Amino acid sequence: MKKLISLLLAVVLIGCTFAACGSNDATNSDSDLAYIKDKGTLVVGITEYAPMNYKEEGSTEWTGFDTEYAQKVAEKLGVKAEFVVIDWDNKYTELDAKSIDCIWNGMTITDEGKLNASITDPYVHNAQVVVMAKDKLAQYPDAASMKDLKFAVENGSAGAEVAAEEGFENVTPVLDQSTALMEVSSGSADACIIDITMANSMTGEGTSYANYGYQVQLREEEYGIACRKNSDLVAEINKITDELMADGTMDQLAEKYQLTLI
Repeated sequence: MKKLISLLLAVVLIGCTFAACGSNDATNSDSDLAYIKDKGTLVVGITEYAPMNYKEEGSTEWTGFDTEYAQKVAEKLGVKAEFVVIDWDNKYTELDAKSIDCIWNGMTITDEGKLNASITDPYVHNAQVVVMAKDKLAQYPDAASMKDLKFAVENGSAGAEVAAEEGFENVTPVLDQSTALMEVSSGSADACIIDITMANSMTGEGTSYANYGYQVQLREEEYGIACRKNSDLVAEINKITDELMADGTMDQLAEKYQLTLI
């Protein structure tokens, strides 16, 4: 009888050991942060978008506010930031499939974003603006006067959302905001709706689009970083951002790229 009891106790103890191990494995597998640290890379989904993520002429390396910001966060995580160009319209699919670990590209915080991902605290002010040839600005002082214009917008973007809200009917979705701007300069569109951060960086005197500008802002917004739903990476990025704010790093980046921090 004693041998039988001892045998049963041994089986129970072995079962408990396996259960505990299984519990720990489940906990680790649920940690996005552990997953990222284990593979040694933070894969960042982006589009080419100055001044957030772009390449200087002749360079193969990414630069920009969000690029440097992501690199500094990755450094504090003990991993390397890797930048991957994505189709913006499929950004949440890429995130869920683990093709990328976060969307970090001047991403406007929206209800759709909150539904499909977990998003960090906002870090930069933004607005959607209507860019067109400077000599046409006076003819279109508000959204109501623009109803008959041909617009280009980035597919799946805040600009596309605002175009729908304003009731603009002649709207062509394109790959990214840079392409939307090119559509205007080529004459394929009368105007485009893009982020004010890009408009300030890429239009006006001293830029490739010196004869283009904006005067109408359609909606004020805030940028955030999207991670997988319920990811523990969100809290860690928020924590590191607070550290970068405290030591002046974020202020230096904002001044360098002429952005307004939250």
